[in-house]
Parts: sequence; structure tokens; C-alpha cells
Amino acid sequence: MSDSPRPDDGVPPEPADSAAPEQPDGAAPGPSEDAAAPGQPAGVPEAPSEAAVPVETPAEPAAAPEGVAGTDEVAPDEAAPGGTGSSGRGRRSDRLAAALIGVLTLLLGFAFAVQVRSVGDDTQYAGAREEDLVRILDDLNAREERLRQQLADQRSALQELSSSDSQTAAAVEEARRRTEAIGILNGTIAAQGAGLRMTIHDPDQAVRVADLLDAVQELRGAGAETMQIDDVRVGVSTAVTGQPGDLMIDGHPISAPYEVLVIGSPQDMETALNIPGGVVQHIGNRGGSVDIVQAPDIVVDALRPLDTPQYASPKTGN
Repeated sequence: MSDSPRPDDGVPPEPADSAAPEQPDGAAPGPSEDAAAPGQPAGVPEAPSEAAVPVETPAEPAAAPEGVAGTDEVAPDEAAPGGTGSSGRGRRSDRLAAALIGVLTLLLGFAFAVQVRSVGDDTQYAGAREEDLVRILDDLNAREERLRQQLADQRSALQELSSSDSQTAAAVEEARRRTEAIGILNGTIAAQGAGLRMTIHDPDQAVRVADLLDAVQELRGAGAETMQIDDVRVGVSTAVTGQPGDLMIDGHPISAPYEVLVIGSPQDMETALNIPGGVVQHIGNRGGSVDIVQAPDIVVDALRPLDTPQYASPKTGN
């Protein structure tokens, strides 16, 4: 081995009485930068290894004082996208609670105001003088009387309207009945009722115009209300014309046997036709015959055109 000097032989040792750097008051003395590592002579720095790579050690964050949250820490709920964390739900709950509290406050205020007003009125009446109370009572009585009078007027008007409606309905019904009666009498409306069916046989064609006119007059005198001969309605202005065997009623030809349908009292009309010297006897004397059948339901449905008066007109005024 060679006696080459070691690297630490040329490094003078540190003086023993070298003073340590001054430490601030209250600070704990720290290790000296020149302190020798264990197993290594003092004062000789360790040679860095060529293969060693310096690695940065991240500095640990300083501990925050107790009770103070660190600014770098983020709550999981707040960091979550969409803001659906517990803090969002808390804010919505707070807003809902505030709205409910506001509504309840308004309701309580309204109820309190109504109660105060009612109590104020009662207090006002309780502290009023006797004359004032009498006047208030008189006003209330007068108002009640006016309301009762208005109610009575309304009821009276309602009864009047109902009565007017009833009178109008009765007038309309009466007009309808009169129209029907006039239509039956003048032959413009079909009719049915008790009556008789009379058939005049004329084998010798000897029945004359006067014989048919006598039959119509006898039936009317016995209470006949309406009638028809064959298919011709008999009216007020009915005219029988023609020759025996070729008779016409209001210009319409008729042929034997002649059928007469009449509505009225069956018994009275049959009695009138069978009186001595009446229609049945006259027709029998001419070689004919008359068959009369009473019936509870005779239908006279031949209609007569409504005649328009040429000279007569309704009377106006008084």
C-alpha cells in the first residue's frame, strides 16, 4: 500500500470554541449544518455519489391552526358536478322554510288585525252613550225594514210575472180551442166523434136536390156539428145543384148510393130524420131508402178550402 495522504488530512479541524450562530429568543436550537454524520469524521463533507439522482421531496403543508379549515380542502358534495350535494339541499330547505315562515306570518297578522277590529267595535259599542246606542238601533231597524220592503216588492213582482205567464198561457190555450172549433165548423180541420152514418139508396135516380138539402137542414137542426157527403165537406156556403141522378155538391159530382157522415148527438139526429113527413119518408115515397147507423166514433176528414171574404173585413176600434 502507498502512503498517499487521505483527503481529510489537508482539512484543518474546526476550532473547539467556535461559537454557534445566534438563535432567536424562544427558538429551539437546531442541528448545525456542519455537524458530522455518524461514522464520518467531523468537518469532511460527504462526496455525492455519481449514480444518485436528486429527488425533490414535496413539502408537507403546514398544519392549520385548530378550528380553521384549510383553503385547499374541498368538500366532496361541493366538488361534485351539478351542485346536488348536501349544501345545495340545505340551501333549498332554507329557502322553503323562509317562504313558509313568511306565509304563516302574513296569516297570523291578518287574523290579528281582524280580531283587533272586532274587539275595537265591541269596545266602541260598550263605551257608547245610551243616546248613541238608541240611534244605532234605530238605524239598524230602519235598514231591516227597507230590506223587508224590497223583499216584499220582489216577491210581488215575481207573483205578477207568474200570473202574467199563466194568463198568457190560458189566453193561448183559449185561442187554440176557438181556432179548432171554428176550423171544425167551417170544414178546414178534420174531426172525429160520436155520430151516425146515413146511406141514401136511389135505384130509380129520383132523389132531387131538395131532398139532399132537406137532409142537411134536418141534421143541422138536430145538432150536427160537421158532416160530409161522399168526399165533399159540407160548410156554411155549401150548394147542392144538378138533376136527379146527376147531383153535385159545390161543383163536385156525387153518385148513389149517397153516403153522409155526420158528427153530433146520434139519437137526436136519428129522431129528427125519422119524424113523420121528414127526410126518410120523402125519400121512401120516391122509391129510395135510407139506412141509419149510430156509431161512437165517426171520422169526417174531407177538408174544405178556406174561403177568403171579398167584401167583409174585421171591425177595428170601438
